[in-house]
Amino acid sequence: MAELLLEFRSEEIPARMQRGAAAELARLLGAELARRGLSADSAEAFAGPRRLAAVASGVPRRRPDTREERRGPRVGAPDRAVQGFLRSAGLESLSQCERRETPKGSFWFAALERRGAPAAELLPEIVRAVAEAMPWPKSMRWGAGRFRWVRPLRGVLCIFDGAVVPGALPLGGGLDPIPFSGATAGHRWMAPAPVAVASFAEYRAKLEAACVVCDGAERARRIADGARKLAARAGLEFRADPALLEETAGLVEWPVPLLGAIDADFMTLPPEVLATAMKTHQKYFPLYRKDGASADRFIVVANIEAPDGGAAVRAGNERVLRARLHDARFFRDRDREAALESRAPRLDNVVFHARLGSVGDKRRRLEALAPAVARHVPGAAPEAAARAARLCKADLVTRMVVEFPELQGVMGRYYARADGEAPEVADAIAEHYAPAGAGGACPEAPLSAALALADRLDTLAGFFMIGERPTGSKDPFALRRAALGAIRIVMERRLRLPLHALAEAAAAGYGAEAPAGVAADILAFAAERLRVHMRDRGLRHDVAGAVFAVTGDDDLVRLRRRADALAAFLDTAAGADLLAAFRRAANIVRREEKRDGAAHDGPVERGALTQPAELALADGLDRAARDIAGALAGERFDDAMRALARLRGPVDRFFDEVTVNAAEPRLRANRLRLLARIREALSAVADFSKIEGARRA
Repeated sequence: MAELLLEFRSEEIPARMQRGAAAELARLLGAELARRGLSADSAEAFAGPRRLAAVASGVPRRRPDTREERRGPRVGAPDRAVQGFLRSAGLESLSQCERRETPKGSFWFAALERRGAPAAELLPEIVRAVAEAMPWPKSMRWGAGRFRWVRPLRGVLCIFDGAVVPGALPLGGGLDPIPFSGATAGHRWMAPAPVAVASFAEYRAKLEAACVVCDGAERARRIADGARKLAARAGLEFRADPALLEETAGLVEWPVPLLGAIDADFMTLPPEVLATAMKTHQKYFPLYRKDGASADRFIVVANIEAPDGGAAVRAGNERVLRARLHDARFFRDRDREAALESRAPRLDNVVFHARLGSVGDKRRRLEALAPAVARHVPGAAPEAAARAARLCKADLVTRMVVEFPELQGVMGRYYARADGEAPEVADAIAEHYAPAGAGGACPEAPLSAALALADRLDTLAGFFMIGERPTGSKDPFALRRAALGAIRIVMERRLRLPLHALAEAAAAGYGAEAPAGVAADILAFAAERLRVHMRDRGLRHDVAGAVFAVTGDDDLVRLRRRADALAAFLDTAAGADLLAAFRRAANIVRREEKRDGAAHDGPVERGALTQPAELALADGLDRAARDIAGALAGERFDDAMRALARLRGPVDRFFDEVTVNAAEPRLRANRLRLLARIREALSAVADFSKIEGARRA
């Protein structure tokens, strides 16, 4: 077994693509080796700004010998068929074949033995296949070449078992191919000389000596460790941001954290402005004081160990940040010259969607919808909801948010507070965008939750009206995220909302042209997302589907409680037995209805019940129906499950003692109707045919 080392060296690879590229390279290399009979024990890949490398360990030095037995034409077949078979098998005459009797007659068989080729002969083809199959999110061609890569390739290192693999990567279009070599390049400025290597261990060690850390995770660790040490020396706190750490690790080959300073004049800016200017725009790490407040220091990660200790790099970055924060302070000061409310009319000039009007139109719809939602959110005043809806989008046309879009809502809260708006209104302006993603925090304040729900309902109604609904994997307007956000708010705050009525109100906000059925479609869409939400939190998908199938309930909290109670019941012995009884009863009724060509769903004739087990089941079903109806009406779902559990005994006794298909037609029909009542009783709680393993009745 031997080691294969492969490196594609190029111009700068975008940081956001590096992790995915490394994973794909390891996967493709392992797959291509296996496809050619050279399966490796392991394959690992690394990415950096200028290189994508992989090492495969335990690769056979040659492909194993193979033996293939191939059946040829029938004995006595025309010569043309025989010659064709010989050519395809690489044989010269039938003397190299064996005649063999089979159940279908006599046939010629050829045993083809092929000696495995040396791995070094197969590797050039493997490297080319891997390079051409790399699925970059965006790629390019350069010069007249036809080969595509994320950025122009500058070199290919390919070493197998300590030796350079003879070969080259063709670029096409008349460009010279890139020959495989045994040398890579060190740091562009600190160690630009070629670095010859013969193994992965040597590759990693020599690159380290040439000021290149090839492992992105190691670069991120060094950045975090260095930043913590610098912050600690200054008596400050460093907060690791995983996304920013990964991005900065993808921008540098030799990370050198430096401590920069912020002019005291800019510390009056909101901390979110400081953090956004540093993290989003400049890729700096903000630092914080021990009390959690923003500090006047930051961490910048250089890609060089400068002779002056980084003084010039530090000063240059401080100068850039100073200009950025100067702009931010100017924008804030100009924005505060006018009240936030005065900017609301300018939203009419901002397009929400070409077919759904402007953001100003959305604001007016929210002013009507938010109070309707607030009436069902304890602690949210409808008047405050209308006020928050009027102001919630106004900061979109402020200078600060135009320059820093990440601060939408955040700046609205600051400006609203400065204007003397109620604190809950100001908070709702900032928090109505939450949750921002699947893992984002939901708004906790009642008014914020009401406005966030209204905003999402309005968006769903608008796009459903114009037919822009998610299909398959396509969701260009993030409607699934909007629905899931609304569901999370409802479930985490345990809000009891009439969602159908609120969806109708949202659709009505678009005017008389709103098509019928939009509210029902929104509710069905929300129900599907709720099933996903419940499944992700441990509830069986079939249980959720069974509950949703029998109720038009739009109270998501109540639906979840019913589903939880059913799941707990099915985990008991009584639940499992009753499910089995349901299947048996449903299957019998279904089979006999198909045979009779008629439904057996009429009322049971009490006078035709002749056996004690029949009477006991009929009485048990009557009692269960009453108890279940009362329990469901009172939302006592555990009581409803207990009522179901009490059916287990009568049902088991019925099947033990009663022959359903009696010879007398009236008796048989009555017993089938009694079995149908089992299905009916259980269906008041859920559609048990949707429970995993149950057949559809």
